Amino acid sequence: MPRRRRRKPLPENTTVTIESLTHDGRGVCHIDGKAVFVDGALPGEEVEIAFTRTSRKFDEAKVENVLVASKNRVEPRCEYFGLCGGCSLQHMSPEAQVQSKQQAMLEGLEHIGKVQPENILEPITASVWGYRRKARLGVKYVVKKGRVLVGFREKRNSFLADIKRCETLYPAVGEKLEIISELIGGMDAKNTIPQIEIAVADNATALVFRHLEPLTKTDSEKLKQFGEEQQFDIWLQSAGPDSIVPISEKTEPLYYVHKDFDIKIEIAPLDFFQVNTDINHQMVKRAIKLLDIKQEDKVLDLFCGLGNFTLPMARKAKEVIGVEVDQVMVNRARQTAQKNNIQNTKYFVTDLMGGMENEPWLKDNYNKILLDPPRTGAKEVIEKIGRIGAEKIVYVSCHPGSLARDAGMLVTNYGYRLVSAGVMDMFPHTAHVESMVVFEKD
Repeated sequence: MPRRRRRKPLPENTTVTIESLTHDGRGVCHIDGKAVFVDGALPGEEVEIAFTRTSRKFDEAKVENVLVASKNRVEPRCEYFGLCGGCSLQHMSPEAQVQSKQQAMLEGLEHIGKVQPENILEPITASVWGYRRKARLGVKYVVKKGRVLVGFREKRNSFLADIKRCETLYPAVGEKLEIISELIGGMDAKNTIPQIEIAVADNATALVFRHLEPLTKTDSEKLKQFGEEQQFDIWLQSAGPDSIVPISEKTEPLYYVHKDFDIKIEIAPLDFFQVNTDINHQMVKRAIKLLDIKQEDKVLDLFCGLGNFTLPMARKAKEVIGVEVDQVMVNRARQTAQKNNIQNTKYFVTDLMGGMENEPWLKDNYNKILLDPPRTGAKEVIEKIGRIGAEKIVYVSCHPGSLARDAGMLVTNYGYRLVSAGVMDMFPHTAHVESMVVFEKD
């Protein structure tokens, strides 16, 4: 029988000076040339650290005591900060968080893309609390605790954090985690509900309960009554995304509104839409302003989703072509255009990460292009649109690394100038970096 390898003892606590932040919000220092990533530390601080993990290439630790604090350190508002993995930067002032994200974007552009913007855009910011309108909450009945946990995973492990409220979730949900926990704890299905999807629209708040076994009539009645009492739209999901159904026949479609463009966009509870409504409104207005859309413009909107940018741009342009991989989202975008009496949009279903040689939309000419890709970026489509030669491109990014790579391609290979770049604080208190950059053809 093979012997178990004994785990190497962790080093004793030590004092270090933090040099910088990682992309996920941890402090970085070096001990004898070896990198140590420290939870809860800020650049410039002198801290006592306790090691949590060691490996050949790097070590991990957490702050035990702050000996010399950064001027950017603040008291976290949430009592669960440090335990819950939903946030990583509550100990850093919101202003410093934005500066750090801007620095991450600029460093990525310089070091990865080998490009620098001619102008820095003013950061787009809004309220840093109660902003999150889209989330997936884990659910777990823990026998030893005698209660149901509802929330996010603990930091750096797979266990659910034992929390009773969340300061970043929209208050209608974030302040009610405990009563949601009590509701599920009183159900027959408490062991077979693994998650709840949250979708806060302008007109209603939807909770989608994933259940692995059919619900009893009693449980269904409890959920229905709970929804009525707490003013939630309750939905049930028995299998994949297509299986969701409202528990009440009176449930109205969810929607959000772009008031500045007189547009209402209907959404399903599991649809992707921007989690931060205030930032989204500012983001769409800035993108349209930076593109300088005029009545004679033909605009290409890639990764168009439900039409978050497409439809507002259509109010200004001659025509907007939206392209997205998901047929369901494209169908909904078409329907939304019709309901808003928008006649100058067309939509195509295309895998923008794959082969696009015979796509009809690529054979047209466009003078303005908007890109809003996922974290992996838009490398494959950059190679196609670079040849179109549009006079302006606005790129909305959720990952500084892929943005930098794609920016380098547009500048180096296709003769664009990186005119402007700026960050948007879409996810305050996290290390997520959202940004918008503008390219112009030389």
